[in-house]
Amino acid sequence: MTLILTVALGAALAGFVQGLSGFGFGLTAMALWAWTLDPKLAATLSVVGSLTGQVLAAVTVRRGWDWRALQPFVAGGLAGLPLGLWLLPRLDVPLFKLVLGVMLMIVCPLMFFASRLPRVAGSRAGDALAGVAGGVMGGLGGFTGVVPTLWCTMRGFDRDRQRAIIQNFNLALQVVTFASYIGSGIIEARMLPLLAIVPPAVVIPVLLGARVYLGISDTGFRKLVLGLLAASGIALLASALPVLLARWAGG
Repeated sequence: MTLILTVALGAALAGFVQGLSGFGFGLTAMALWAWTLDPKLAATLSVVGSLTGQVLAAVTVRRGWDWRALQPFVAGGLAGLPLGLWLLPRLDVPLFKLVLGVMLMIVCPLMFFASRLPRVAGSRAGDALAGVAGGVMGGLGGFTGVVPTLWCTMRGFDRDRQRAIIQNFNLALQVVTFASYIGSGIIEARMLPLLAIVPPAVVIPVLLGARVYLGISDTGFRKLVLGLLAASGIALLASALPVLLARWAGG
């Protein structure tokens, strides 16, 4: 019962964050799930929940479609995805906590101060590299939009243009990631009962978050969420490092 509640709560919180801001399902959910779930299970739940949220957000918050702008991101993402798929089965729980903790501690402050980062002219090659990073992180657990979001912010895109790119990029990559999880055997039969919990738990929070997005600025909320996620990253590192240091010292 505790496991079911943990999965449902993580999915609901992450769904609201994604509906509001267009990013962050994987980071938010993993900050809760990484404490108790096997890495492959947590990553699968994250991809399913994020994909559910992306489909709903695409329907409820339409922000246009510019294939020329999106193309280098998607091409890069597809190139980077296999590396993430290769890494995921090789991470046990302490290593998974370490990777996620480091990711949260680096990414969250960057996203917090993104508006103050220097603007870059950017290029299609830069867009593709951001997509590659998104693909690698997507294979590790559905974090496809983190680096592309930072990159779009540094390029000075307004929030609607940025959301259109990130929303469509995430949707495309999550579909391919989910299919790859099935094809590679990452998704196992034992996971199915928990996977069935995620979509229903995500629907209402995503719709609520998308509705809030249409009515207010999400800047303050983003900062609060990113601050909490950074603190969670510190806690994950504090939990993982003693175990790993003892392992490495003994090895």
